[in-house]
Amino acid sequence: MAKSLLEQLPEIVANGRKEAERILQSIEGRHRINLQTREWVLPAKDSTEQDWITSNTRQGHLQDAANAVWTNCLIYGDNMLAMAALLAGDEQTPSLRGKVDLIYIDPPFDSKADYRTKVTLPGMELEQKPTVIEQFAYSDTWSDGTASYLAMITPRLILMRELLSDSGSIYVHLDWHVGHYVKIVMDELFGKNNFINEVVWHYKRWPTPAMEWQKMHDNIFIYSKNQKQSYFKKLYGPRTEETQKRWKDKRIVASHDDDGNRVPSESLTQMSDGAPLDDVWDISIIAPVAHERVDYSTQKPVKLLDRIIQAACPENGLVADFFGGSGTTAAVSENLGRRWITSDLGKPACMVMRKRLIDQNAQPFLYQAIGDYQVEAAKSTLGRGFRMGDLSQIVLSLFGALPLPQEDSPQRNLGHITAGGSKTLVLADSPNKLTGAATLKKAIAQRDNLMGGWDRVVVLGWNFEPSIGETITALNDSRLEVLVIPPDLMDRLKKKGGLDKLKGSVRFSSLQYLTIKPVERVRHSRAGGNPGNEKISSQREKQNHKDCLINPLDSRLRGNDEEEEILTVQLDNYVLLSPEAINLDESNRVKLQAVINQEPFALIEYWAVDPDYDGKVFRSVWQDYRGNTDNDGDPLRVVTKAVLTLRAKHGARRVCVRVVDVFGFEAEVVATVEGA
Repeated sequence: MAKSLLEQLPEIVANGRKEAERILQSIEGRHRINLQTREWVLPAKDSTEQDWITSNTRQGHLQDAANAVWTNCLIYGDNMLAMAALLAGDEQTPSLRGKVDLIYIDPPFDSKADYRTKVTLPGMELEQKPTVIEQFAYSDTWSDGTASYLAMITPRLILMRELLSDSGSIYVHLDWHVGHYVKIVMDELFGKNNFINEVVWHYKRWPTPAMEWQKMHDNIFIYSKNQKQSYFKKLYGPRTEETQKRWKDKRIVASHDDDGNRVPSESLTQMSDGAPLDDVWDISIIAPVAHERVDYSTQKPVKLLDRIIQAACPENGLVADFFGGSGTTAAVSENLGRRWITSDLGKPACMVMRKRLIDQNAQPFLYQAIGDYQVEAAKSTLGRGFRMGDLSQIVLSLFGALPLPQEDSPQRNLGHITAGGSKTLVLADSPNKLTGAATLKKAIAQRDNLMGGWDRVVVLGWNFEPSIGETITALNDSRLEVLVIPPDLMDRLKKKGGLDKLKGSVRFSSLQYLTIKPVERVRHSRAGGNPGNEKISSQREKQNHKDCLINPLDSRLRGNDEEEEILTVQLDNYVLLSPEAINLDESNRVKLQAVINQEPFALIEYWAVDPDYDGKVFRSVWQDYRGNTDNDGDPLRVVTKAVLTLRAKHGARRVCVRVVDVFGFEAEVVATVEGA
């Protein structure tokens, strides 16, 4: 007879402790999980109407942020690995163990809902099923139901407890599906004595036709790291009419201090503010036409997070949300002057958050990803003792290639396919390096010389150099093919339960790539006058694309006679080479192909420019994205030209342009522009 869920709980908690302990031990070793900064975002929701004074103030603030001790961060990837990286720390950021003041999480509710990604393109809407790596964020469906859900959440809660400060607290937002099972787990992990309260969030929505009491509330379980030290600021509701009257009648007795000054008593303060808030909160859900709505299925209202953060996090404290979703926690923390970290496993969620923060003109923040994600996933699937050659052999097998003898492939990363009289060499590159020009040239040399030569060579890569598209074009080799290994391969391998079941079902997609027109660079002197009274060529630049300006990056050093230069960056083409790799049904695939053929720029969700790319961190000082109607009036398209007004620079500029499409695929192009 199968065990009941209650009977399984002790084993679930014990296994969760072991998994968390393994991670905590690993962060002390040499091979720590790290975070890679993909983009340093300096929000620039600029339009041609922006005045110089406002811009100068903003740019000065951005310069100060460059030297700040703390930078807020948005992390894409598995939150277990994100927390491991934060606990480990690195050369740039010390460990955050015991440093987080408040954790709020709104994890999936085990509702068996199938949250699909809806992609709206001009004249059509596509429905994309989540990839396997994103199903954790959008599907809520696990093989063993609630038991699997608890097995997922338990080790994560343990790592969150390690991140909390001694005065910190955690707010776990759930509903009737799984909430009280999670509370039992949290009693065990945090201690029943550290349970602070259960808040009921009551809301009104359209009633369901079911013959039952209408479900109109969620539960938020609150635990402290140490109840005796826990930070809490009492919040008060608005004054009632009766309280107003009593206030006016001055029926409250006040005390006096040692100098005889009148001092309001606590009850007088309460009369001023109203009664202390209780643990049942009537807060409206987000209306369909609400200004704060970002069209994310599980978005929570600003007012809810505003109340939690004000009460549970001190000023300038640190807030973390490891199921970031729509980004409400980060957005409210930003508005309240709290530092923040947020993460999500879904690329659509991370895009929504990035756009939302740019839209509210947030302070500069980092967009980061898990370093060596595939390596960590492989360790989880194949065991900690796996070797890179083991992973290469799996990739080759799934591609349909037979391994070469070890004397010809000492790294065990080469295979071959022989069919129809044609011989193909296959190279599976390592996930902990960027596939680029050196790898491709080596693969071509092996094709031509190894074992008497081959007809063609296929390179399979996990991660690629930003200039990979330009490299392939420059090589101009018809007998070279470069394909992308599915980023969720290890998750799929683990989920399917075996290599044999995956054979024939894994698609290795072609690279998508971006091209830009030659970058224009014009220098001129700006002499005399009040910079606050001038708008830069706004009518000249407002043509088909309503081009966008960003003012000098270091305007504090600017003088009236200082030289500046205008950089014009224009998109030329965006190519999505493998729509078949996207999880769409056939009818949606046909719709997508029509857009690809007619209007490739309509696929671009977000693009940004770094005018001085150092080859390491992409520093976006200008961004445009779908929905940003400050730059044009079309919410379904981005502008295709950026005009950046910069402080003059001697010598060449290395301009980098990054594009993210509606499916979360990224492409970059780097152009070196000689002095103006």
